[in-house]
Amino acid sequence: MPGMDWNNAEDIALELLERHPDTDPLTVRFTDLRQWVVELPGFTGDPAASNEGKLEAIQMAWLEEWRDNQ
Repeated sequence: MPGMDWNNAEDIALELLERHPDTDPLTVRFTDLRQWVVELPGFTGDPAASNEGKLEAIQMAWLEEWRDNQ
């Protein structure tokens, strides 16, 4: 998905679910989550622009998608 940045929590969540389908998002440390997001194809956000609020929004969106697929 081209052009994703830290504000695209739902899009990022779908990409993370696709790449880590068996991972409970609540078990992922924010440092790892940040790295996984930065490594996504099409992620164009500034790695330094992440913060706890943005990572939490991504984690919660991912958790919702993950639970829907269990």
